[in-house]
Amino acid sequence: MSSDRLAGEAASAPEEAGTAPQAAPAPEADAGGGATGAGEPAGSRAEPAPSGVAASVASEGAEAGPDDQGRGAAESGEAPEEADTDTRAGADAEGSPSPAREPDAAVRGAADPTHEPVDGDDDRAGRSDTDSGTEASAAAGSPAPARERVGNGDGMDSGGTASDSAGEVEASGPAAGTGAPKGAGSPDAADTAPEKTGGGGKGRRSAAAEALAAAVRAVESGERSAASFFNEPAPARRPAPAPAAPAAPRPPQPRPGPAEGAVRAASRPRRGPDGEVPGAAGVRQVLTAGGAPESLAGQVAEVLGERAAEALREDPWQLLAVPGVRHEQADGFARALLGPECRPDDERRVRALTGWLLERAALEGHTALESGALRTALAKVSVPDPDEALRTVIADGEVLVFQDALDAPAAARPAGDDGEEDAEQPVRILLGLDRYALAEESLADGLARLASTFSVPAVPAERSADDEPADGPGAVHGPAAADWEKAAAAAPSASAAELIRTVADHGLVAHSGGEAARAEPAALVAAARAMGLRAYAAAHSEDGRRRLAALIDADAAGDAAPSAVTVAGLLSGGEGPGRDEEGALELDVLAVLDAPQLDVETAAMLVESLPDGARLVLSGDPGVLWSAGPGRVFADLLAARRCPQVVSRTPDPGPVGELVSGIGIGELNQVEAPGKEVVIVPVRDAGEAVHRTVQLVADSVPRAIGVPPEGTQVITPGHGGAAGTRALNAALKERLNPGPGRFGGFDPGDRVAYTPAPGRTVLATVVSAEADGLRLDCGGTPVVVAREDVGELLRHGWAITAHQAAGARWPAAVVVLPGDAVSALTRSWVYTAFSRGERHLSVVHGADAALPRAVAEIPFKDRTTRLRALLQAQVPPTSP
Repeated sequence: MSSDRLAGEAASAPEEAGTAPQAAPAPEADAGGGATGAGEPAGSRAEPAPSGVAASVASEGAEAGPDDQGRGAAESGEAPEEADTDTRAGADAEGSPSPAREPDAAVRGAADPTHEPVDGDDDRAGRSDTDSGTEASAAAGSPAPARERVGNGDGMDSGGTASDSAGEVEASGPAAGTGAPKGAGSPDAADTAPEKTGGGGKGRRSAAAEALAAAVRAVESGERSAASFFNEPAPARRPAPAPAAPAAPRPPQPRPGPAEGAVRAASRPRRGPDGEVPGAAGVRQVLTAGGAPESLAGQVAEVLGERAAEALREDPWQLLAVPGVRHEQADGFARALLGPECRPDDERRVRALTGWLLERAALEGHTALESGALRTALAKVSVPDPDEALRTVIADGEVLVFQDALDAPAAARPAGDDGEEDAEQPVRILLGLDRYALAEESLADGLARLASTFSVPAVPAERSADDEPADGPGAVHGPAAADWEKAAAAAPSASAAELIRTVADHGLVAHSGGEAARAEPAALVAAARAMGLRAYAAAHSEDGRRRLAALIDADAAGDAAPSAVTVAGLLSGGEGPGRDEEGALELDVLAVLDAPQLDVETAAMLVESLPDGARLVLSGDPGVLWSAGPGRVFADLLAARRCPQVVSRTPDPGPVGELVSGIGIGELNQVEAPGKEVVIVPVRDAGEAVHRTVQLVADSVPRAIGVPPEGTQVITPGHGGAAGTRALNAALKERLNPGPGRFGGFDPGDRVAYTPAPGRTVLATVVSAEADGLRLDCGGTPVVVAREDVGELLRHGWAITAHQAAGARWPAAVVVLPGDAVSALTRSWVYTAFSRGERHLSVVHGADAALPRAVAEIPFKDRTTRLRALLQAQVPPTSP
């Protein structure tokens, strides 16, 4: 590994021999489940929620309220970040939610501290200030057309918007939760969405809520065993209908170019002639009466709708629905409006705080919380009787109850009087919001449907794919087994051949590997298309789509082939095949790369959009950060072991690949880098880190490596702090593109991070400022961001967070590790950040021993999810 000097660079920091930090000794297993074994993929074990969950969702400093991204009032005097704002709800992922403005800290009753979470890790991934649940529909651009088995995901909270901290990005439609089957201990999808009244009125108690409350009481009192919930016969799986006969792929849809005019940025809530959101004027009066800043009026009206003023008067705690508002601020607002009637045990307060805590947990990546964790969190926000509060919200249908089986060793299970082991299985009681429950159960149902698609082999070898198949259950159209075998024999690698053979006989396959392994699903798609199947590969980012297209095929002009799409473009209909009359995507094979970036709602929408008979491959690197939104879809699928898993044997090449491979198994090793492929730059403090970063991007890397500044991406743990994205971007702008920032702080030539939807970040370049907004060049596609949205959807993008960088790669990457962000470091964060550079990696290292310790001892921050248990209940184990 190279020293901190790049050829000819005048280093301002003292050089140290062996600048690459040494790996810490193998950690000892701790009580909390500590480090995973070497080579164990992240998320391969399901463990109970860590004891810190309650503290993290209720603590004052854990989440700094709104995202600091927008140049908001709280930007003065920022504390070192604890967890990258973008790592939270849709914020820090390859899209971070839009940069948002922080609500005024002057809301009555609290001075909002500005602790900003750092990009820390996948666990709080994608949460930031966004209501992470709306990413699925927002990313898609529009919800999937309704199909007979698809529900509307009625669990959206009032307003149903997704927002980045203080500034919101409205999602286009209901959450991706669609019609969902029963899960362990969960009600029917038809019953899980209780009716809610506006204005904070008490919701009617549904039959499902009654049953759930009774079930919990029965288990807790010992009247009924928990095992009885798992012994009911599983619903019969329907046989897979025959897939549609192969059809010619739809002609590629033209991608808009400069000559065709600019694409308008994602639509924002419609405003009146005065530029205000409808209802904002009335909300402003209520906010003034309650001592809250009038600047929140637009956001409140967006979230609560045109009758927001009436809703706030009836239930002041609905102010908590606005991203960034804290519980003590809502309490102060309620005291001002209600006077002596404001009590800590008010049912309206209990309902609002319970939902707020569960939404905060979703920003941390959880789809549910253990009952004990939620009780503790309620106590920390001064709810007098947390147990009674939970009984109330469960009875009212505001919160759903689930029981998930826990894995326990045989020795830990109690034995009966006859000496035999008791058959009762240990369970954990989880509480969650209906929107995430619907999405997770719908996803499990869809994956189970796909897993059972090919219960019989594909077309026998002696038959031709062109022959008319026999009618009846299990009849399968498509290529013959011999055709699949021929395609496998022609595959470019043994791993690609194994993937093709596995997909031939299975409707759901998991594929894992590093960057070099992306060639394997690409080979699958190319082979399937050669056999006449409608096959597509979907990536998380536009950069990933371009790299996929280069692997599959491209036309003479070099434009992306129609087989390579983005997940967002596929769901919105802007890319890939169209949909049939039932709303299903017209395809036979879909390979989704960057699968760890799928949150539960996006994944549910995607799976529900697949027709019967389709084959789905979820492919990704288990070592990278999880999704920006709630859930850990890919990790849960691997841990459930309910579908074939193909592990690539193709290593990533070069010194960077060698370094990252070691990190994946918990080892931070020195590597030989004769061409300065890996350089460690030690720094003493954050100020020196900023100075050296600018020096590397502007001078050293271009001169020594040959990569210009536009080919280098800076990655850092968080947005705030002395070496966060804001400080780095300010210094990089001053050096690379100085200017007055006349249009919302931006000038032509600025590199920006554009957030079209929560959970998605697109790097772009400012072209010009026009009367209707700011014109951007997004990788060749012109986009115009409306003037009023610039402050929320854009931020400078020379430096971004690891979640924003996930799914994309650059010729060179400069990773900044300031000393004030060490709490954000995990193995998955380091793995993701270090693997973004194709040719060169510079590490501006001020984290000292925290870096090797994180790699060796902190694989990831766990999330409480239900998908693994749901899959294990619905799908038989995969035969070895």
